[in-house]
Amino acid sequence: MTSMQRASDLFTADDRAAVSRAVAAAEEGTTGEIVPVVATVSGRYDRAEDLCGLGVALVALAVVWLGFQEVRTEDQDWAPRLVPALGLVWMLLVVLLGFLAGAFVASRVPLLRRAFVREREMRGEVERAAAAAFQRLRVRRTAEATGILLYVSLYERMVRVVGDEAISARLDRADWEAVREVMLARLRDGAPAAALIAGIDAAGALLRRHFPAAPGDENELHNELRVVD
Repeated sequence: MTSMQRASDLFTADDRAAVSRAVAAAEEGTTGEIVPVVATVSGRYDRAEDLCGLGVALVALAVVWLGFQEVRTEDQDWAPRLVPALGLVWMLLVVLLGFLAGAFVASRVPLLRRAFVREREMRGEVERAAAAAFQRLRVRRTAEATGILLYVSLYERMVRVVGDEAISARLDRADWEAVREVMLARLRDGAPAAALIAGIDAAGALLRRHFPAAPGDENELHNELRVVD
């Protein structure tokens, strides 16, 4: 995998239409609103690139030192002097070039960079990005505070379900985890559109149970899939 697969490349026009239909069907009979979002990546992870660069720099230094470094003897007036074939400047240059090469490769190879990122850091970035999307896409501004965001981050391979105040007061963590696990199961099978539809269906069932439709309900948010590249 030499480049990061963009979220927009995963969904055909038919996939997007199917997701929109699933949202419309799930929202029937409930005051709730469901907003599905798929992001390519949620964080920058520059530190991971630096760590990869440092690792390559140390390996390059070891290779050059063991393979090319030698100590020569130079005659002096009183006694011979030991002089390394590669001086400090060359060693620093090897470290610098190794660091730049490692960081560059890590920026182009997502799987390599991911090896240097802790799961806790990725989870924090996904939570932050999901919370930002919740605000940006106006999920919090529904009349009855019954919006749900289904957020999938491809690079981190994580799913975040965020509910507005009324939903959070009625549902518990087990409900969110059930929706999340339904989506993760399909994502592991390599079916992102099916994962979204399964999560939408599960969220819709919860909404209809706890927040049935009332007279005059309107569709407050668009039904389409939001993609963040």
